[in-house]
Amino acid sequence: MTRVLQAGRKGPVSGETRSVVVFLHGYGANGADLLGLADPLGEHLPDTLFVAPDAPESCAGAPFGYQWFPVPWIDGSSEEEAEAGLLRAAADLDAFLDALMVDEDVMPEQVFLFGFSQGTMMALHVAPRREDAVAGIAAFSGRLLRPEMLADEVVSRPPVLLVHGDQDDVVPPESMSETAEALQGAGWKDVYAHVMKGTGHGIAPDGLSVALAFMRDRLGEA
Repeated sequence: MTRVLQAGRKGPVSGETRSVVVFLHGYGANGADLLGLADPLGEHLPDTLFVAPDAPESCAGAPFGYQWFPVPWIDGSSEEEAEAGLLRAAADLDAFLDALMVDEDVMPEQVFLFGFSQGTMMALHVAPRREDAVAGIAAFSGRLLRPEMLADEVVSRPPVLLVHGDQDDVVPPESMSETAEALQGAGWKDVYAHVMKGTGHGIAPDGLSVALAFMRDRLGEA
């Protein structure tokens, strides 16, 4: 049985929902951590609803935050526990997206995933295994998990923007090129990348600006 994800939300500036951006937060954070981005983004995406679910598990490494799955080098879990956690969280996120589209009466091509760190890992794992492609993925400071499995398991290939700080000491910057190569090797045509110069494990203004342009283009608000 899947777990119901609790989510914060910020309605569209126009009052009419024509698209939805789903924020997927990083390890030890919560949905509110990214939902604040709805304010600067919403000015330029007036018909977009922003939704930010909390990950399904309390985080051992950050007692007041949440995790999508355990991280062995942080919390001492096993690789088997991390793998099982990933698969369970993927089912939870899948169910969340299905319910969201029904509740908001939107199609997959009107839904955009915006991930950070572990949230990026979830977006890059879940979206390609869904039958209908979402509008796109903005993948900040993360990487593709189980890249060797992707070519055999991919069902849809949404456009992907990879964004990474060149000073990231949590998820190595080279993860971006490795992810791009894996996606292209699995048949992706639309893979883009942006390096945030002088940025660590975070979201810099230039990265957010590039992501906004990408979102507007994919959601038809360019």
